[in-house]
Amino acid sequence: MLWLYLHFPHLVLDHIRRTREDEGALVVVEGSGQKVIQACPEARSQGIRSGMRLKTAISLAPDLGMVRADETQEARILEDQARWLYRYAAHIVLVPPDGLLAEIGSLQKLYGGLPAVWQTVEQGLNERQLNAWIGIGYTPLAARLIARAGKGECTADKGHILRNLSQMPLLAAEFDEKACTRLQRLGLNTLGEVFDLPPGELARRLSPELLVYIQKIQGTRPDPRTPWQPPHSFRQQADFVQEIEHTQGLLFPLQRMLDELEEDLCWRQQDTDSLRLILRHRHAEPTRLQIRTSGPEHRADNFLNLIRLRLEQHSLSSPVISMVLRVKRFLSREAPVGQDLLGETQDLNEAWHTLISRLQARLGDQALRQLSPQADHRPERAWSASEVLRKTGTPLIPAAELPRRPLWLLKGPQPLTEAPVAWFSGPERISGGWWDGQRVHRDYYIAQLTSGQLAWVFRDAREGWFVHGWFG
Repeated sequence: MLWLYLHFPHLVLDHIRRTREDEGALVVVEGSGQKVIQACPEARSQGIRSGMRLKTAISLAPDLGMVRADETQEARILEDQARWLYRYAAHIVLVPPDGLLAEIGSLQKLYGGLPAVWQTVEQGLNERQLNAWIGIGYTPLAARLIARAGKGECTADKGHILRNLSQMPLLAAEFDEKACTRLQRLGLNTLGEVFDLPPGELARRLSPELLVYIQKIQGTRPDPRTPWQPPHSFRQQADFVQEIEHTQGLLFPLQRMLDELEEDLCWRQQDTDSLRLILRHRHAEPTRLQIRTSGPEHRADNFLNLIRLRLEQHSLSSPVISMVLRVKRFLSREAPVGQDLLGETQDLNEAWHTLISRLQARLGDQALRQLSPQADHRPERAWSASEVLRKTGTPLIPAAELPRRPLWLLKGPQPLTEAPVAWFSGPERISGGWWDGQRVHRDYYIAQLTSGQLAWVFRDAREGWFVHGWFG
């Protein structure tokens, strides 16, 4: 098997810088906040280095942005990158805190060779603005060591890979200090010199754990890895170095998060109609916004327009320190309709869907209702106001086969006070309601009154004549 390893030397920094509009100096500090662990290029250009005390770094860059190291955050960011890499390779292994492993031997025929696989991964890293060192090897540990040493090359030649490993110092091979001291006392300074020892000599001179480790590098001992499986949900988080006080400042990181969502939905070949946006504050409860569309959607621009409308109606109660976008509901993607030969879409249903979604985002989910038919012949009970649903292409029953009904149905029947001057249709008998105690027995007509109006009238066998609606 051929493995590709991605080592992210500045994963947290890259993640946070993607959500920032400015390019100011930024560092990651250890949990105690006393020492710099990672520094971005802008910080390094001002003389800040890893291992430097934080006070010294601030004296070099007074406007320095700081992020405290957090194992939970690192694990979440690494899983985000695994979800991206899963689009290209099916066998992904997480190697916390800063590595991903992918089996690529089976992908060469699919992509047209190893260079095409390498180029695809590099292009994806550039698009995501991530710095990563790539290594290739015939064992997981070999690929990892080559990547972390920065000696990765686009080659599957076993001899070349072995030479790279053989030239590696013992510390670069990730031996612990005690093992390095023991091997150096034997006159061994590189990994190749260790490989040259006979297996029996290795077993006698080294600890069992160290022997197993070397054999896994060489591939003479199995090194099974549990593959990572993507969750059936989408989650993206943006962490802010400086607190965001206005909703306008959330739009730039939101655009990147929604672009990620669009790519994820395209990869899944699915849509969604529900987003959850969580705004976290330092000294207040999180703000939760539910964004709904009137039908399946996947385009980032449409989602951004809806969220912008919601944010315009919502003032921040407290500055935002992080933002989470979640999607748990996925829908099957509908085939586009109404396309002509030039690819121009003329789908009126899509226009309806966009209009309803924007109105709901501005006015609220419960502000819009639509009329829905009910299984009841009585006119006053034959409809209900329900949630607005995605408009379908054709009605279930052709309009020509439906009985004629007035556009304006009165809230309740009103007594007919004059004799009609003309009759146009009828009688249409409607009888029902015996099952709920509201029985009706009516004969309906369309009639013209002396004022010229067309009325929907009925005669009740016991109570007389009534007007129930008006035609336009």
